[in-house]
Amino acid sequence: MATGRLPDHEQRILDAMEADLRRDRRLRRRLRTVRIKRRLNPARVADYQPRVPTVALLLSLSVLLMVLGIRTSEPVVIWAFAALWPPTLFGVFRLLCRWTEP
Repeated sequence: MATGRLPDHEQRILDAMEADLRRDRRLRRRLRTVRIKRRLNPARVADYQPRVPTVALLLSLSVLLMVLGIRTSEPVVIWAFAALWPPTLFGVFRLLCRWTEP
């Protein structure tokens, strides 16, 4: 097993293959769309372990937005609270589950 650089003829073959792949528009398009279409993995979401400072920040921002939404009745503030509240509850729930595990 060689640990150094490839021999010249193998390096030329590799360079030619890389150049061919760079010129292939269909391959580039497929690779670009594969990267964009990454799906949400439910197992990864279920394994999420929030940290206390993150949950505290989410909770404080949620309470602040709730109070501002009640006082001002601005739709933007209410929608921001509506967007932030579910991840906050999920983080609090996951944190409480972690703390109560035997």
